Amino acid sequence: MTGGLIVLFGIIAMVMIHEAGHFVAAKAMGMKATEFFFGFGPKLWSTRRGETEYGVKAFPLGGYVRIVGMNPYEEVAPEDFGRTYREQPFRAKAIVVLAGVASHFVVAFILFFVVASVLGVQVSTTTVESVQATLEDGTPTPAAVAGVLPGDRIVSIAGVATDEWADVVAVIVDGPGDTVDLVVERDGATIELTVTLASIDDDDGGERGFLGVRSATVTDRAGPIEGAADAGGAVGEATVASATGLWRMVTGFGGLIEAVITGDAERINETRPASPIGLVRIGAETENLGIGFTLELLALVNVFVGLFNVVPIYPLDGGHFAVALYEKIRGRQADVRKLAPVAAVVVAFMVVLGVLAIYLDIANPFSLR
Repeated sequence: MTGGLIVLFGIIAMVMIHEAGHFVAAKAMGMKATEFFFGFGPKLWSTRRGETEYGVKAFPLGGYVRIVGMNPYEEVAPEDFGRTYREQPFRAKAIVVLAGVASHFVVAFILFFVVASVLGVQVSTTTVESVQATLEDGTPTPAAVAGVLPGDRIVSIAGVATDEWADVVAVIVDGPGDTVDLVVERDGATIELTVTLASIDDDDGGERGFLGVRSATVTDRAGPIEGAADAGGAVGEATVASATGLWRMVTGFGGLIEAVITGDAERINETRPASPIGLVRIGAETENLGIGFTLELLALVNVFVGLFNVVPIYPLDGGHFAVALYEKIRGRQADVRKLAPVAAVVVAFMVVLGVLAIYLDIANPFSLR
């Protein structure tokens, strides 16, 4: 359950950091921010500090900062003239609307860096940690028959040098039923063994080889510079993966609704979104993989949310930036009220998607077990 709680509080922190990005940027640009709330709906608690009211509302479905003049329908009091969002130059508007988006990528980078350089990554070695005694049918495993022992370091298999555990796995998987030479190092001596790999069913309906050993793992911690490079690369990979997932989610939206109505579980799982309920469940189910995995999950969520928010459609942050850019290019203020139909469609899409995600995570929970 610890993993689930970490994900829960991580999501809450993500929302508040996003809004804090907007808030701090607005204050720095001289704009007036009158509200900073977590959640929507009826107010549960609030306190006022200076000109800003801080608080919590009943429905924990996000958060918001109210910046005077950002709502195109808002009437601005005379005393606030000069401090509204709509009066600011392009640079100030861009900083304010993109600060929340940028926060997600900064948080993701920090989380990936912590995993790489502080917690370390578990790396499989070519040393045998344990030997499985029997197969499911009760017959001895190839490793047990050949005399492989815990602590043996696999030097080569089938004539292929095995510098990494992935090299061992590749040869084993591709050789169901093959009899191969296995060279191990034991107590400083090199020992040659002969092993006949078992053949077992794989997930695709075919056959794969099986030896019956588990690799020992070590914790690999990167230095600060290498860790920063690894974190940057991880953010880049997560961005590409998130863009692909976002595109599939949007283009498959109609199919998802149809699949939910018809009860087509296979199609649902192809494009299903995950609500905070589902993410918390995944965090709880995978906590045995370590806190590093949980933090990487939160990093991936941050990247996806950041990428979603930067889409240039009103009223997302990217949409606000697009309007500001339009005003900069055209040299005049845009009538944002004309974008109300677009905003209504986007909000409706987000609401339906959110409801579907919550429904699926309750009625048909996604499980990694």
